Amino acid sequence: MNIDAGHLTSLFEHSTEGIILTNGEGRIVLINPAAQSIFGYSEQEITGRPIETLIPDRARVNHAQLRAGFYEHPQHRVMGHGRDLYGKKKDGNEIPVEVSLSFYKRDGELFVIAFIVDITLRKAIEQNNLMQQKQLEQMAIDMRILNAELETKVKERTMILQEALKELERSQNDLNEALSKEKELSEIKSRFVSMASHEFRTPLSTVLSSAALVSRYNQQGDNEKSEKHIKKIKDAVKHLSDLLEDFLSLGKLEEGKVHAHAEPIDINDFLREIIEEVQVVVKNGQAFDLECHTGGQFYTDRKLLKNILINLLTNAIKFSPEHSSIYLKAVMKDGNLVITVKDNGIGISGEDQQHLFSSFFRGKNATNIQGTGLGLHIVKRYVELIQGYIELQSKLQSGTTVTITLPDLGKE
Repeated sequence: MNIDAGHLTSLFEHSTEGIILTNGEGRIVLINPAAQSIFGYSEQEITGRPIETLIPDRARVNHAQLRAGFYEHPQHRVMGHGRDLYGKKKDGNEIPVEVSLSFYKRDGELFVIAFIVDITLRKAIEQNNLMQQKQLEQMAIDMRILNAELETKVKERTMILQEALKELERSQNDLNEALSKEKELSEIKSRFVSMASHEFRTPLSTVLSSAALVSRYNQQGDNEKSEKHIKKIKDAVKHLSDLLEDFLSLGKLEEGKVHAHAEPIDINDFLREIIEEVQVVVKNGQAFDLECHTGGQFYTDRKLLKNILINLLTNAIKFSPEHSSIYLKAVMKDGNLVITVKDNGIGISGEDQQHLFSSFFRGKNATNIQGTGLGLHIVKRYVELIQGYIELQSKLQSGTTVTITLPDLGKE
């Protein structure tokens, strides 16, 4: 089918991409309206001039050499290849561009077609997104450092946390605007900002208000009330630390930075150490019932297994009433280690159980209990890293039983 010359002219004139045709000497032969708009030249001003007219001064000599090399070995080049490219407008300003090249020969002379897109807006969006990500990462690092110093610098910490909250809220607004414009940002980032702003606000407010009351009661010499509010501050900071640990653990998992390293463990001693560690968070009258029938050493990742069990036991503590028992049992079955954590807490509905291992999910009957909804998701990921699997059984108001089954990694 023959294409009418008028169609080709219309295609050239109305293209939204800039199109520039140069001859064998590297001089501009044709330039379409889109390219004229990008660089600020009229057709009469730029036609006949070297293509280096549109190249920044610092790159002209190198570009002339590259052009000569291209003319010796011409090949089609698509957009997005190679380093960042910049063009120079008539007013001297530089703009980031994407360029693809094509060529043809006519009467023995090589002609090069350059298709040009101004990517200034895209670059601005990319820089804005990068800045927002760095701000969030820096905020997480700063908050972890500040938590470690809180007991000796309560007053200083209060002021910094107040500023951090303002910055977090500003970052949320900026990110929400960016998310609405940039499709490349993932859903998990949006949910992270929403969860962080909601979960951080309550403990931060507790720290701020309690710190002010501590200062007032110290002046009045009321040590009992001061101690009460200092405990509130410590509890709030621990909650913040737990939230950050969940977010950072999920981030490392998503980035593939968590790996299993097997080592021999005496399971009986190991379980007793775990129980001793979580004793600090038990409620009034709660007690652990440990049953261990393993014998010998078992090879698995100590750190990952510790994180799994601490998460499951603190969940059992959190969702169980005072004066209740929490059961921890370990047995060997068919060469595998089977660990069970059982409580008599509020339980989980059948409807919610199918979503429990999803990130950011929380049961309907747990909305008034602190948490991120990441714990069981992280536990499941950790269990899979040490080649095991996890099962959960629960009933509302009748407690929950979680069982993990792990292979001995020393037998591989």
